[in-house]
Amino acid sequence: MRYSTKHLLNRPNWLKAHLYLALIAGFFFVLIGLSGSLSIYRDEIDTLLNPELFIKNPQANYQSLDKIYAAIKKAHPNKTGSWTIEMPLTPNGMITAWFEKPSETFFELYAPLMVSVNPYTAEIVSSRFWGSTLTTWILNIHTQLNMGSDGWKIVGLCGALLCFSSLTGLYLWWPGLNKIGETFKFRTHDGMMLLAMDAHRWLGLFSSISLLILAFTGFLLSYPTILENLTGSSGMEHGQTGRTIISSAIPNNHPTGLSAATFVAQAAFPKAQLRRITTPAGDTGVYRINLRQNSEINQRHPYTTVWIDRWSVQIKEVRNPTQFSKGEALASSIWPVHTGEALGPSGRLLWFISGISIFLLYVTGVLRWLCKTDKVKDRKINYTTIKRLKTQIKTHSNSYSLIFYVYSKKLIKQSMPYILKTFKYVLKNINKRIKN
Repeated sequence: MRYSTKHLLNRPNWLKAHLYLALIAGFFFVLIGLSGSLSIYRDEIDTLLNPELFIKNPQANYQSLDKIYAAIKKAHPNKTGSWTIEMPLTPNGMITAWFEKPSETFFELYAPLMVSVNPYTAEIVSSRFWGSTLTTWILNIHTQLNMGSDGWKIVGLCGALLCFSSLTGLYLWWPGLNKIGETFKFRTHDGMMLLAMDAHRWLGLFSSISLLILAFTGFLLSYPTILENLTGSSGMEHGQTGRTIISSAIPNNHPTGLSAATFVAQAAFPKAQLRRITTPAGDTGVYRINLRQNSEINQRHPYTTVWIDRWSVQIKEVRNPTQFSKGEALASSIWPVHTGEALGPSGRLLWFISGISIFLLYVTGVLRWLCKTDKVKDRKINYTTIKRLKTQIKTHSNSYSLIFYVYSKKLIKQSMPYILKTFKYVLKNINKRIKN
């Protein structure tokens, strides 16, 4: 038993495990991390590529939901069945209507039709399929590597492996109390490889907690049955809408419209914000209306739900997150924690940086390995130019600082439109290639 424990804690063994895991799965870690970082700002990038999706002059009130739904049905008369109308998060945003299984992409894992509607005019601005736009294509890489259900499982496995990689990295970082000071050194004059190693240690230390959270929640999202068993709840994972509720009323000539159904649903939660309305499918279908209470951390997909019978205007069932068990509350929080929306703007930025840190960890780690295997030669960092520039700045700081500030500000102001145009041009060309 002593030998087994000693062998388990053997540092060289953990170093090999950390290294081989990075060499085998590191590329997938980087791909998933970078695509995840970009997906955090998916709406902002999509609006940048498609300026027509941004409403410059918001008006006072939206058009009625019935008028908006009529415009959607008129634009897509062959799409019979249930639609989900998602309300915008900002006054400048579009309403998005989702049709889950259009005939054009019926056999794909997830490729709904997305219809963008101006809520102030009920004008149909665009109709696109999930996966045909740059941002949704990137998100598909993050969630399934564009490989369907098999890719979904692979991404979940990568999440588990990234957890293991982060834990082994932390174990290798810890030198013991006697040598704790050595781990915080940042050797800038001992060669490029030692600098890369120090950067790897620092970056790994400060990103380890966020990477563990992201990797573990990503794993649970890919394998929802594990989450159900852990929390003792069912039907609470992302994308689940609760029990199937059917109408028991007799169909008549006076079905309830969307506005009336929403009014009844909001009466049950008067302080809640309307987020989604799913229309009935068939004579037995009912309205499913999702609201968001202030206590919910879910922004896009809140769990406050009211089911309304369209024939009798009767409330069939209510789901209130404030009455969830601890297991249900935990299960419903996995998605907003993983996407960063539960953490606010600062949390989203932290998650964005964490995704990029995987790439930097991969580069610095591989660079160190290539040096140790004599594939790359170490070299000294030439600080002469940097020192010379530093001296000049110190010498002429009083006389040139104001001039530098004025001209740099002017240069940035003049060049920024061209930089943004170039960035938009590149993204649009990538977007066109994806569509074609």
